[in-house]
Amino acid sequence: MSKKLFSWLGLVLLTVVLSFAVRLNAIADTPKHYTELEFEALGEIQLPEYDRYELDNGMVVYLLEDRDLPLINGTAIIRTGSRFEPANKVGLAQLTGTLMRSGGTQNHPAAELNLILEQKAASVETSIGNTSGSAGFNTLTEDLDTVFPLFTEVLRQPAFAPQKLAIAKKQQQGAIARRNDDPKAIANREFNKVLYGENSPYARTIEYDTLDNISRQDITNFYQTYVRPENIILGIVGDFDTEGMIERVKAAFGNWEARTTQTPLKPPTTRQKYDQGLFIVDRPQQTQSSILLGHIGGQFDSPDYPTLSVLNGVLNGFGGRLFNEVRSRQGLAYSVYGSWSPSYDFDGMFIAGGQTQTSNTVPFIKSIVQEIKKLRNNLVSEQELANAKESILNSFVFNFQNPSQTLSRLMRYEYFDYPENFIFEYQKQVENTTQQDILEAAQTYLQPNKLVTVVVGNVQTINPALKSLQQDINLVDISIPQAEKS
Repeated sequence: MSKKLFSWLGLVLLTVVLSFAVRLNAIADTPKHYTELEFEALGEIQLPEYDRYELDNGMVVYLLEDRDLPLINGTAIIRTGSRFEPANKVGLAQLTGTLMRSGGTQNHPAAELNLILEQKAASVETSIGNTSGSAGFNTLTEDLDTVFPLFTEVLRQPAFAPQKLAIAKKQQQGAIARRNDDPKAIANREFNKVLYGENSPYARTIEYDTLDNISRQDITNFYQTYVRPENIILGIVGDFDTEGMIERVKAAFGNWEARTTQTPLKPPTTRQKYDQGLFIVDRPQQTQSSILLGHIGGQFDSPDYPTLSVLNGVLNGFGGRLFNEVRSRQGLAYSVYGSWSPSYDFDGMFIAGGQTQTSNTVPFIKSIVQEIKKLRNNLVSEQELANAKESILNSFVFNFQNPSQTLSRLMRYEYFDYPENFIFEYQKQVENTTQQDILEAAQTYLQPNKLVTVVVGNVQTINPALKSLQQDINLVDISIPQAEKS
C-alpha cells in the first residue's frame, strides 16, 4: 500500500472518529425536558445554636455566633406601631421611627452621627410600621466598640431635633401630594379602606391635618410610652464571643428604666365594613384597570393555615390556576394573583387581583370569581396538590438560609407569642394536606358572596359596563384634603 493511500485512509478514519465524538458531545449537551430533571432532596431545617437571655428590666436578648465573616449586625423589635397612635395624629409613629435616627442623639447631633458611621462603613437605622418598630445596626467586628454605643444612644437617647422634624414633615407632605400617581398604590390603599373601614388603624392614611397636629412633644411622649426595655427583643448575629457580648448588652441596657407606666398593648380588632360591592376610582387618563377583590381573612395561628398555604399554591403563581387560566389561556391580564394573606395578631385578608386592559375589566373579575368557585366545588387534582406542596416546602427552606434569617423568624414568633415549634408543625401539616382538606378549607374560608371589589380605571371605556356585574357601584373620591387654615 502506498504512503499516499495510507495517509488518505488515516485521514478518513480520523474524520469519522471526530464526527462521532462531536455527535456524542452534542447529544450529551442537549438540554433535558424539565420533566426529566432530577434534584437532590433539600435538607431539613436545622436551627443553629443560639442563646436567649432576659435582662432584669424585661428586655429580651438573642445571641447567635457566626464567625464566617468579620461582621456583626443587630436588630431590635419594639412593641409599638402606628395602630396605637391617636386617630387625629396619624403619622405620629412613622415620624417617631424616622426621628429616632435622623434627629441624632443627645450626645451626637445628626451630622456628627452620620459622619462617624460613614467613616466606618457602618449603619444604624430605625423605623416604626403598623404593628411594630425596629432599630438595627451593621458593622465590621473591629468597629463594634464605636458603633454599638451609637446604636445604644439612638435607642435610649434620641434628640428629636426640631429642624429634623420639620424636614421629616416636609417629606411626608410630599408623599401625600404624590400618593395618587400610581394606580396600583391607589388600589391597595382604597382596598384596605373598603375592607376594614377608612377609620380603621389598619387602613387610615396620613393627611396634611394629621401631620399638622403632631408636635415634637407628641413624638417624645410616643417614644417614652412604647420604646422601653420591656417592649424590646434584641437579636445580635455575627463574629463575637457570646459571653463577652451579653456583658456588653448588660452594660449598655441593664440600667435602662422606663420613665412612664407600661401601657397595655391590645391589638385593635378588625371587621369587614362592606359585605359586597364595587368601588370605583375613575381615572379617565388610564388605558388599563388595576383591580383588587377580596374579603376579611384570618391569622397565622389558624389550625387551617397550612392547608390554606397549599390552596394558595394551587391558585397562585406560575403554574397556578389564575396564571394558567386568566393570563395564559384567556389572555385577560398582564398580571394576576390571589392568596389567603393572614396576619399575626389581627385578621388579614383573602385578596386577588391584577392589571388588565380597560376593555377586559369585567371578564377579568368574572374569571377570578369563577376560579374561586371552582376551588369550592371540586377537588384539586393530585398533580396540582403535589406541585403546590413541593413548591411551598422547597421555598420554605430558603427562609432559613443564614443565621440572620433564622434568628429574625424566632424573634418575630416571640414578638407575636407564637410557639417555637411553629416552623416544624407548619411543615408537617403542609406535607399531610390532602385534596379533601383543600376542598373543605376553600368551602369554609373562600366566600364569593362577601367579595368587595376595587377598580381603578377609566369607567367610561369599560365595556361591558360594570353594571353587568349586578352589584352596587360606589364611586370613590380620592381627592387629597387640604390642610385647614389655622
